[in-house]
Amino acid sequence: MAPWCAEEVGGLGAKRILVIDDEDLMRQVIREMLETEGYLVATAANGKEGLELYRRELPDLIITDIFMPEMEGLETIRALQQDSSKVKIIAISGGGDRGMTSFLSYAKRFGALRALEKPFLREDLIKSVREVLGEE
Repeated sequence: MAPWCAEEVGGLGAKRILVIDDEDLMRQVIREMLETEGYLVATAANGKEGLELYRRELPDLIITDIFMPEMEGLETIRALQQDSSKVKIIAISGGGDRGMTSFLSYAKRFGALRALEKPFLREDLIKSVREVLGEE
């Protein structure tokens, strides 16, 4: 069974978004923001898990953190791009322990269509999601 269920939220035509972030609270907050807007949301705790879920479910959009264990975000973005150059990605980062948000510019070079620095406003996330999905 898919990690998202049309009966739960959004209905049959809802866009599916995969959120990859190693912070439980961040995944939960982003999920709630997106589900409130009618999106179906699945989550993964690291890039490796997210890549497996992407390959199995083919979501409409991936939102990925940059600094994570197992498989970090830039590596995840590159792997996603190798799978499909049409994959839609939004990168997010607070700079991790390194305090380096400049990695967001690298994420865009690797194929992310948008990059958001944590903490970001709900409105900025929703606007980015709608733009990337071609809803705005």
